[in-house]
Amino acid sequence: MARSETRPVVTLRSTAGTGRSYVTRKNRRNHPDRLVLRKYDSAAGLHVLFREER
Repeated sequence: MARSETRPVVTLRSTAGTGRSYVTRKNRRNHPDRLVLRKYDSAAGLHVLFREER
C-alpha cells in the first residue's frame, strides 16, 4: 500500500501526563487542525483527552 502525504501518521499523546500515546492516521486536507480524541489511558485508569503531536 502506498503512503500518502495527505494521510500521514500522527501521534496522540495523553494530557494526563502519563506519557501514554496512540498512533493513528488522519486526512490533513479535510482536517488541518490538531486532532483531539477522548481515549482510555491505562496508566491513569480512565478516559482522558489525547492531543496530536507533530
